[in-house]
Amino acid sequence: MADDKDVLRDVWYGRIPTCFTLNQDEVTEREAEPYYLLLPRVSYLTLVTDKVKKHFLKVMKAEDVEEMWFEYEGTPLKWHYPIGVLFDLHASNTILPWSITVHFKNFPDRDLLHCPSNSVIEAHFMSSIKEADALKHKSQVVNDMQKKDHKQLWMGLQNDNHTFTNQYIDKLM
Repeated sequence: MADDKDVLRDVWYGRIPTCFTLNQDEVTEREAEPYYLLLPRVSYLTLVTDKVKKHFLKVMKAEDVEEMWFEYEGTPLKWHYPIGVLFDLHASNTILPWSITVHFKNFPDRDLLHCPSNSVIEAHFMSSIKEADALKHKSQVVNDMQKKDHKQLWMGLQNDNHTFTNQYIDKLM
């Protein structure tokens, strides 16, 4: 039987092969090639938005670009859920790569929250960490961390560099 730490490590380093395609209703100057990424299960879609946007903006007119959002088989994907959770909820029985559709228009206000900046994602992530710590450790781990530790944890997640995050994650587990 696998040790808990082995399972946690596998989840932490887990990746989901993903194919981003531009919605067929988007106006483009030429055909948009799909964009492939290995997405970290413990990250957020909004942290890869810049890469995906950069790829598709090559074929888009600036005036045709509004707020970018993602969907899978007609379901808008919530940015505040970790990628692994979104995959498990919507696509765990699908053939890989996971096919996500990219939209630049018609933001579904009724289904998704707007995400104006990375600071919003960071605040949400830290809030989730604090909630988990409160439930598991009565807030002892996060309360013992300094502000620089919070920043280092966030930067590790944001840059997909788990060297920085491992020391904190071990404490939280």
